[in-house]
Amino acid sequence: MNDWEFVKHRTAAQGTVWKSADGLLYKRTGGADLRAEAEFQQLIVDLGYPVPEIVGIGSEDGRYFAIERAIGKASLHEEALADARREGQVGCQVISTAAAVASKLLQAQTRHPLPAMPWFAKAAFATEVLTENPDFDTPRVHAAVEHALDRLGRLPMAHGHLDYGLPNILPAGVIDWQHHGPVPLGYDVYPALDIVAFKGGGKGYRITPEQRAAYTGALDETTASLIGQRVSEHLGDFLLVKCFFFLALMRPTDPARHDKHTKWQYRRALFTMGLDQYESSGTIDTGTFPTLERFTAEHR
Repeated sequence: MNDWEFVKHRTAAQGTVWKSADGLLYKRTGGADLRAEAEFQQLIVDLGYPVPEIVGIGSEDGRYFAIERAIGKASLHEEALADARREGQVGCQVISTAAAVASKLLQAQTRHPLPAMPWFAKAAFATEVLTENPDFDTPRVHAAVEHALDRLGRLPMAHGHLDYGLPNILPAGVIDWQHHGPVPLGYDVYPALDIVAFKGGGKGYRITPEQRAAYTGALDETTASLIGQRVSEHLGDFLLVKCFFFLALMRPTDPARHDKHTKWQYRRALFTMGLDQYESSGTIDTGTFPTLERFTAEHR
């Protein structure tokens, strides 16, 4: 247990990730937020969520740690990258595996619904977004949000991941629950492929419209059997929230960082495109989003 191999620094959190010499365990270190995450993960393991089992929580050298069982060697993001390098596109296996894991998560969420409660502010980082972008704090934006929330109020609530995507999905389950909170059923899983477009094309692969349609169709089969509803009709509502999420904490504090300023402006442009589409059609087509490279060239 003392022979840990360093894996990486934790993203969006203070701490590190290590793995055991035999590769069967992972150890994460961090502050009080890590302890809260590990305790939450223990809760949803007991609820049947497809997540790693926590086998130990403790503290050492003034830091918390959590030890969990490994559930795979590579995320679907890593598999998608490998496919793109080898074949030039993401393989069908990544899409079908993503749908299978999403189905397991939807089943667990449906079995353990939560009472109706506020969720948008945390999921969207709405306060941070409107503080950094006060020109978006308008009646128009608030009206679109209220419309989306009214529609999403028809769905059951469940424990959610809030930062769900291919980097957090392994064939056997879902990792990294540090941003967990209540969400409407489907909020995590339905936008999982669409959010690749918010990354600006810099992740090494893209998702085709056909792949998004196949993934969404598979999820609809699951939700139709679980709650008698094809939840894809709410994908536009989910993606409007994601327009907020991906704009959060993007405003640069260093005026000399032109790259960060450009990325902030890019995410602002995606927010505006998403809002325009949502108002006109009730949905958002992320396939129309420009890449960061194209946006930079057009606005140089």
